[in-house]
Amino acid sequence: MHKTETTKIVLITVAVLAVIVINAWILTNREPDILDVPETEQSDKPVPDFNAIDNVSKKKTTFFNYLRPEVEKQNEYLLSLRHYIQTLQRKVNSNEALSDDDKERIDWLVEEYAVEEDLDVDDQIAALLKKVDILPVELVLAQAANESAWGTSRFAQEGYNFFGLWCFKRGCGFVPSRRTKGADHEVAKFPNLSRATYTYMRNLNRHYAYRDLRNIRSTLRANQLPVTGVALAEGLLNYSERGVAYVEELQAMIRFNQEFLAE
Repeated sequence: MHKTETTKIVLITVAVLAVIVINAWILTNREPDILDVPETEQSDKPVPDFNAIDNVSKKKTTFFNYLRPEVEKQNEYLLSLRHYIQTLQRKVNSNEALSDDDKERIDWLVEEYAVEEDLDVDDQIAALLKKVDILPVELVLAQAANESAWGTSRFAQEGYNFFGLWCFKRGCGFVPSRRTKGADHEVAKFPNLSRATYTYMRNLNRHYAYRDLRNIRSTLRANQLPVTGVALAEGLLNYSERGVAYVEELQAMIRFNQEFLAE
């Protein structure tokens, strides 16, 4: 091979590598989009060994302190989405044209929160405002404690699943030891705490089974009343086969653990 040809090949290779490096820099340093699901720094750290903590008060404090930052981060994200949707509503109400980015984001939100695609955009936005909203920290923490036996279940320890979430694709999680014959669900396994908490909160905010929870929250907001865990727990009858007993247990947990939840 001639020297000039070798030099040309080297220059082309260098140019290609430069393009790859520049593109990688752009992709990793881009401004986060409003729809990017947040992940906390502690999200993929190992779950604490709650079984090893004998002191009940210390176990509760450690449990709540581990989960609380994640719940607060996801609520901040939900509020940012909600404020954005409210901005879209103001645009629509004032007959202002929506940008292509706005339309793409609405499409994503409609799919993510299970809103009917054939609705007019103003009705889609109204439906999204009912679904995209915070969940009280004390409710999330009480459910996590209840569903994971205070973080000691293997599903929490090995798969960040503190919320008893199921999945329905073979290999998506853990096969329950007491699964009913003929059932095909598994207990979901997550790569980190952020994804687990996001999925749980999205589930309450979009699934038809929890419409009562969202209606209670919407009514409280309309009347400018606090959105509390005790109040929203009333909308979780369908979260457990135990129904009313489950709701009452969650409410009792919230009331009994106020000193820990308030920290």
